[in-house]
Amino acid sequence: MAVVAAHEEPPADDVLTRVHREEHSRLLATLVRRFGDLELAEDAAQEAMESALRTWPRQGVPERPLAWLTTAAKRVALDRVRRDATYARRLAELHVREEAAAAPAADADVLADGDLPDERLAMLMGCCHPAIAPTDRIALMLRFVGSLSTAEIAQALLVPVATLQARITRAKKRIVANRIPLTVPADAADRERRLPLVLTAISLIFTEGYAATSGDTPIRQELTAEAIRLARIMHRLLPSAVEPQGLLALLLLTDARSPAREDSDGVPIALEDQDRSRWSRDLITEGLALAEEAAGRENAGRFTIQAAIAAVHAEAARYEDTDWPQILSLYDLLLARGEDPVVRMNRAIAVGRARGSQEGLALLEGLADDPELARHHPFHIAVALFRDEVGRREEAAAAWARALEQVDNAAEQRFIERRLAESEGSTSTARD
Repeated sequence: MAVVAAHEEPPADDVLTRVHREEHSRLLATLVRRFGDLELAEDAAQEAMESALRTWPRQGVPERPLAWLTTAAKRVALDRVRRDATYARRLAELHVREEAAAAPAADADVLADGDLPDERLAMLMGCCHPAIAPTDRIALMLRFVGSLSTAEIAQALLVPVATLQARITRAKKRIVANRIPLTVPADAADRERRLPLVLTAISLIFTEGYAATSGDTPIRQELTAEAIRLARIMHRLLPSAVEPQGLLALLLLTDARSPAREDSDGVPIALEDQDRSRWSRDLITEGLALAEEAAGRENAGRFTIQAAIAAVHAEAARYEDTDWPQILSLYDLLLARGEDPVVRMNRAIAVGRARGSQEGLALLEGLADDPELARHHPFHIAVALFRDEVGRREEAAAAWARALEQVDNAAEQRFIERRLAESEGSTSTARD
């Protein structure tokens, strides 16, 4: 395979870090599709990465790093299969299943425009197999399709890291024990049954990209782009279903704010302070059209309602023009579809904007004992903001400090530190 001269490329470890961050899930999905075993795929991918760390600094970075890693990982996996009778038997069974199901792929005629899906869509659908426990499915999808770390998934799902690790381990064992194929179901009804969890996983991948749990920047564009790509595929795969359309609208309308979401130092900018002239008009136009159509269809669910909320924000030329009463009504609709502490938090914020900070703060403080929100730093930020607004400066500073304790992202830490300093400064001024 052709390589480029080492001096023409970034350092090998930098390239490998980027490939791992952006393409690891594709590598893993390719290996799972080929060998039908998640654990074998993980081991082979890891060995290929280690081989690259040894080889690329000496020989130069390959022209197509992902292709190099895929080839290397397949060789590792094949060697393991040749040495291990159990793996060999599983691979033979996988090939038999593939030949028996030689009908056209479930999505072959949907994506005829050349935007063919890679194997990650099959992984998403496979991870939602009925034999996998409902509480384990999303964790599995985020780990092996979203390539999120255990800590990132725990934060996204608002559960302790140990709980999350147990879920992933349990799900992997279930896949092996039940010989679950990680593929797109050929049956349309089966695909629709798995749809809600798939959409939830895609939305969580986007959320991690738009508000990164760790790292030095607030946005991980490789994740937001991947989530939008998968949302588009799901919308095309199930054009008659309203929720894939609602999810796609939500992601587009949210991603439209990305150009205005951080300052020159890479620190996040709050929604109320963003320069809305920098928002992507193309994404807003597409997202609004999708959201409006989805809202008028039957069986609109939570993603369609969330898209409607994002549309209200997108239609406001200034933060002061936001139609908060309408947003509040939409959050009431969301809660009518099931209890959700984060939705209740966001509803309290909407109450504060529609009816006054005191009323919103009272609702937020009434949620303080919720264990999920206690680990959710945006909750503490919201409490701190409203306490600042009503003049409870010392308590606001305490909430900012609590938010800071919950954050691992360096950019988000700088944002909170700035606001904490402002709050503490206001407290000192008031005392003087």
